[in-house]
Amino acid sequence: MIQFLLNDTPIEVQECSPSLTILDWLRTKKGKVGTKEGCATGDCGACTILVGEEKTNSNGNPVWHYQTMNSCLLLLGNAHAKHIVTVEAVTTGLYPTLDDLHPVQRALVECHGSQCGFCTPGIIMSMLALYINHPSYPGKKAAIHALGGNLCRCTGYSPILLAVEKAYSYERKNEPYSAMAAQFKASLNTQHDDDVPYLKDGPRKFYSPQNAKQLVELKALYPHAHLVAGGTDFAIELSQNMLLPDVIISLSQAKELCTLSDNNGELHIGAALPYSQFVDAFYNYYPESKELFERLGSNQVRNSGTLGGSIGNASPIGDPAPLLIALNATLDLSSAAGTRTINVADYFVDYKKTVIKSDEVISKITVPKRPDSLKLACHKISKRFEDDISTVCLVLAIEQTQGLMSNARCAMGGMAAIPKRATHIEQKLNAQPLQVSTFIDAASAINDDFAPMSDVRSSAHYRTTVSKNLLQRIGIEFCGAQPSSNKNNNNIAITRISHASL
Repeated sequence: MIQFLLNDTPIEVQECSPSLTILDWLRTKKGKVGTKEGCATGDCGACTILVGEEKTNSNGNPVWHYQTMNSCLLLLGNAHAKHIVTVEAVTTGLYPTLDDLHPVQRALVECHGSQCGFCTPGIIMSMLALYINHPSYPGKKAAIHALGGNLCRCTGYSPILLAVEKAYSYERKNEPYSAMAAQFKASLNTQHDDDVPYLKDGPRKFYSPQNAKQLVELKALYPHAHLVAGGTDFAIELSQNMLLPDVIISLSQAKELCTLSDNNGELHIGAALPYSQFVDAFYNYYPESKELFERLGSNQVRNSGTLGGSIGNASPIGDPAPLLIALNATLDLSSAAGTRTINVADYFVDYKKTVIKSDEVISKITVPKRPDSLKLACHKISKRFEDDISTVCLVLAIEQTQGLMSNARCAMGGMAAIPKRATHIEQKLNAQPLQVSTFIDAASAINDDFAPMSDVRSSAHYRTTVSKNLLQRIGIEFCGAQPSSNKNNNNIAITRISHASL
């Protein structure tokens, strides 16, 4: 069985569909209908909840940390040993007065931040997470960032942003959830620590191994089981493609896969570690990657999505893959027989096909130490600036010695059936002078590397054209040049969209 805390109530579940999301469980099994279903794909934020998890602080003491997640993407089995907080727990009185409301609720009322009200519970939870994690108002940019995964069709967002600030003007209200969670953890049934938490529904099963040994043993026993980490893609397959897997194995609580280590600049990232828990370390060495990671889904998605899940999903439009390929990162593939290491670039074979064996799992991603002379550019083109899938993702890394380029690695997403290196472009850059004309010439090799398809996001012609333009832009950025005013500059303007959340 699995055990977790729902608001102030300890929960034990054993007989349940392995593919049930927390959203559906809340609404259909517990009558907690404050959490809404809007899109069921993690885009709208109406289903936002708080998920509390015990962490270790810098002093080595256990603390409970609360962050937002989309309950439509979070499988019930992944709630084991966690604290699930819904909007019903924010103010518990049946008929509260204005003064009884939590500051985030009161501020939203007084600033007229709710109209139809359907999105309001999710917005409340995002505001609450910000309020809990920031003792004083962190500023408008932080507020926009926190609410980036919550859509509202009515208000135009201005009154909501005003409410975020106004919540801090009332008397500070300390959160009661950590004390509840600590008490729950102390009473958690741990008589059989070696047992794997599970759910079952007839022959169908969900397993949540707590360590790597349990994980690889289960994968050997169920080689065709579906693996899940944050569930940000997998849950959509369950709801939209009506996928009904017999066995689901979750990586999200295998402790060895949830670690981050920095070996003198070489990053070792556990495959099940959420983005929000490693990106700051990544930015420390590769600040250019912020362009990709901060536009990868919403705050809620980054709090649950993982590198291992993105790579394992093998989508040709996953944003991390081109970055990892360009940085010459490696993957550890683990099984009961041992671990092998391969380059990320060698993992992908064809559309949704990879070299992973049926008894293996992705356990770790290693990003090498940054060379002193490395120049890196990361560009994502999408219809929406935030929370959208790439039309084209281009990442280029080069090294420079005495004005000549070397070790060029260019990787692109959205241009082929897999995330793929642009070897012809690399050949045109290597051993060539670092000047804009070199990049313009290299752009002509796009058609030698890719034959993109037309789809709902763009035409093949658009993808090819924008890729050429991006390479010219990167050349101008790397060279520190400004486009001239003559007629030969193809009207390339160096303008990067500036968004408040970035």
